[in-house]
Amino acid sequence: MQPNDLQRLVTIRMPFGKYQGRLIADLPGQYLNWFARKGFPKNDLGRLLELMHEIDHNGLSDLLTPLRN
Repeated sequence: MQPNDLQRLVTIRMPFGKYQGRLIADLPGQYLNWFARKGFPKNDLGRLLELMHEIDHNGLSDLLTPLRN
């Protein structure tokens, strides 16, 4: 994990797919679970999606609330 990854989850938008344009932090859990089963992309976006999946899966989404503008 990079130092600014949590901030990036609330600022970067999904660039493709069914939830294109939605903040990564706002992606539904079932979509993140689908990526976990299928395999996360092997790039920076995939790393952020995997981090958000871990946060969501462990019920820690409230950690991101103070980072939202």
